[in-house]
Amino acid sequence: MIVPDTKDWTWVLEKPCAECGYDAASIAFEQVPDRARAAAAHIASALDRDDARVRPDAQTWSVLEYAAHVRDVCRIFDTRLALMLGGDGATAPRFANWDQDATAVADRYNEQDPAAVAQELSAAAEQVAAAFAAAPSDRLDWRGARSDGSLFTVASLGRYFLHDLEHHVHDVRG
Repeated sequence: MIVPDTKDWTWVLEKPCAECGYDAASIAFEQVPDRARAAAAHIASALDRDDARVRPDAQTWSVLEYAAHVRDVCRIFDTRLALMLGGDGATAPRFANWDQDATAVADRYNEQDPAAVAQELSAAAEQVAAAFAAAPSDRLDWRGARSDGSLFTVASLGRYFLHDLEHHVHDVRG
């Protein structure tokens, strides 16, 4: 589903997602890298479908659009995690705003090459998974702030990020 950028999804850290069943409270931070890799692999494999460019309805992205979005989510969260871990732990760096819907339109997600998106998604997922895996355990409580003021720790950022990927596995039936 196309979600307006004004929608606040941080609630998913406190209660299970009614759509996909993701329960952040049940996820240990150490699970984030492997689960992110698995989710990205499911989405990338869905790009082999003949109908990967077809939107089920006007309000729902195609598999290709979801895959390109997840690729970009991986890249964005890799940058955000690096900002948090590169700080001093005392101040919360502020993340640049990202309008996912504007990016989808500007980058013409549904016109991209599915094979290229699959490769880019795999690479981006591996990069961010490795970054989460390498996060020092004594920095898991270091903070960062979204442009809307929502605060995350390294640990909660990982669980929040993972919901995005696993939710989109549900969306594409990957």
